Amino acid sequence: MATMTAREFNRDVSAAKRAADQGAVVITDRGEPAYVLLSIRDYRRLGESGTSLVERLSMDEDIDVEFEPVRLDLSVPEL
Repeated sequence: MATMTAREFNRDVSAAKRAADQGAVVITDRGEPAYVLLSIRDYRRLGESGTSLVERLSMDEDIDVEFEPVRLDLSVPEL
């Protein structure tokens, strides 16, 4: 996945479009991912099955996933 800054995107939109032809382009704003540029082909492919994002991210109930949450002991400093 390609990445470019918002400034680079604004300076050279054509380069961003060429990169999006190869795959998703993450556009950052102040160093943080802010947007994703997709070709229309990829965008349509994402929505062609008619399933929602929640359905796409949901797992089958019969799949067992091991998960060990890390315990965080947070305290508020006294003033």
